[in-house]
Amino acid sequence: MSTPTTYEPIRAKQVLNAVKSPSMPFDWSINPYRGCQHGCSFCYARSTHTFLGLDTDDTFQRRILVKHNAAEALEAQLQRMLKAKNGRERIGQVALGTATDPYQQVEAKERITRQCLEVLAAYRIPVSITTRSPLILQDAELLKRLPACTVHISLNTLSPSIWRSFEPMSPAPAQRLSTVEALRGQGIEAGVFLAPILPFITDSDEQLGPLVQAVADAGASFVMGSALRLNSAAVKSWFFSSLRQHYPSLVGRYASLYAAGPSVPKPFRAELAARLDALLRQHGLASYRYQPGEQSSRENPAACNANSTEQRPVQLAFDF
Repeated sequence: MSTPTTYEPIRAKQVLNAVKSPSMPFDWSINPYRGCQHGCSFCYARSTHTFLGLDTDDTFQRRILVKHNAAEALEAQLQRMLKAKNGRERIGQVALGTATDPYQQVEAKERITRQCLEVLAAYRIPVSITTRSPLILQDAELLKRLPACTVHISLNTLSPSIWRSFEPMSPAPAQRLSTVEALRGQGIEAGVFLAPILPFITDSDEQLGPLVQAVADAGASFVMGSALRLNSAAVKSWFFSSLRQHYPSLVGRYASLYAAGPSVPKPFRAELAARLDALLRQHGLASYRYQPGEQSSRENPAACNANSTEQRPVQLAFDF
């Protein structure tokens, strides 16, 4: 018998989280929920539950904390920032979905993400969103009201068996591709965050080739790939439990590959990146890699201006 999902209201004092890492091309993040019903076994955000004294096991997907006052807290925070910074252009870029999927199932009822987007639209703040869910389509008209909006649809395989092994509670790959196509059809900048690429499982040309073709056919604006990262002991332990269940023969190879840290070795990443880039060029897709030190959206408005011919996709997440 499966554990039922619980939803607990929490009150947020503030929802804009400053992003100080130079490797991230945005200035602030918003996560309308804590925990995520998609429960992907490789999710790096799983470890955030420990900050609340909660377990990183299936508690992450079964105990969802809902920030009911998120929009109210966001507006109050923006008002304070505008007074202190004397101009909204200095607030910068906001990313939604860095530690939870803002369009997980509960959003259909609670609409916390939509409420936050309404505030951001009113204050003319550029936004990037990462999600696996077609639920984002319900907010398509709202996304068009933002001064700039880039949507990243996370997808790492077309294989039903691989999808069911590692993220069975998330929308199916075909639904995500349809979401990209629908967003692009409405003129919304949308691409694919091809991640995490799973060594020895989804990293072969036989896996990547058809996936890149499908992404191109969906009309994606760009693709960004990233190999699997296991950024904490808790995340690594949970992922390895799925690996043992579904791919037991690979446990030893993964243990060796990730023995030195959270990422695959640099030569492995470089070879994978080169193959993916070749596939993307073959299918006419742009591969964008944010470089630390590159101008941010505040310093380079063309980077987030939807009407600019110099527009670059505003990438949310990690590169190889």
